[in-house]
Amino acid sequence: MLRNAIIGLGTDEDVLTRVIVTRAEIDLKEIKDLYSERNNVSLDQAIAGDTSGDYRAFLLTLLGTEGY
Repeated sequence: MLRNAIIGLGTDEDVLTRVIVTRAEIDLKEIKDLYSERNNVSLDQAIAGDTSGDYRAFLLTLLGTEGY
């Protein structure tokens, strides 16, 4: 779901937000690890590259990522 929300033109912000916001912190660690394994890029990098502004900052904060 995450990959499909990010890949291609535009971002499916509804899906991206729903998946990240509704997952527990423990789930997010596993999701981030699996995403990296399957896509050869970290979820943090994929989100940072496909979003911008406050929305990017919001998602990255939820993922526990700083510095993008």
